[in-house]
Amino acid sequence: MDASTDKRSETDKNTNISQLEYDSSEDRERQSRELKAGLHPLKVFLDMLTLNKFVFWYTRRTPGVRTQTSYEDNMKQIMDFSTVEGFWVCYCHLARPSSLPSPTDLHLFKQGIRPLWEDSANCNGGKWIIRFKKAVSGRFWEDLVLALVGDQLDYSDNICGVVLSIRFNEDILSVWNRNASDNQVVMTLRDNIKRHLKLPHGYVMEYKPHDASLRDNSSYRNTWLRG
Repeated sequence: MDASTDKRSETDKNTNISQLEYDSSEDRERQSRELKAGLHPLKVFLDMLTLNKFVFWYTRRTPGVRTQTSYEDNMKQIMDFSTVEGFWVCYCHLARPSSLPSPTDLHLFKQGIRPLWEDSANCNGGKWIIRFKKAVSGRFWEDLVLALVGDQLDYSDNICGVVLSIRFNEDILSVWNRNASDNQVVMTLRDNIKRHLKLPHGYVMEYKPHDASLRDNSSYRNTWLRG
């Protein structure tokens, strides 16, 4: 491949990224209008559901090494809901990812499950990880939250919660499940996430068991599986 072809490929790549960011901005404004008007495409579906009880958590910590004590001390329960009305009240009052400082974590977990590796519901599980440019992470976070609340992912009983991690150079979405050793569940969950979020070509998903995170004291480094 000659230099001119390389340059055209890089230009095309940058154009695709810029278009995705532009589309995300337009989508965000449209979704905001629909939420306020009660016209979000999933709202009619959600209105027919009896929801599980969920809890939103927020973690804001000083950058540095994660310790069990410091992380739990900085983890705050924001609000919970078990009805569609409760969800929309909660969600409409949440700060948007673009306004959150770094490092910050937003967690949405089923009631009774703390967003900690050591929790009894999580300790044998793991998480799928997707890294996003900051300009588009808010759109994917909203889609993931609606998928969880609307019970749109297969093996939903195996899903504990979802996390949005705001970092300096990127934002990271993760989906936590109960059983890291069940390969069928893990891979089906990956395919469901890809399909539901309509992930653009080139996005890589990574999986890491929580016991590995406990050993190396890291959420997102040294992942075990890519797909």
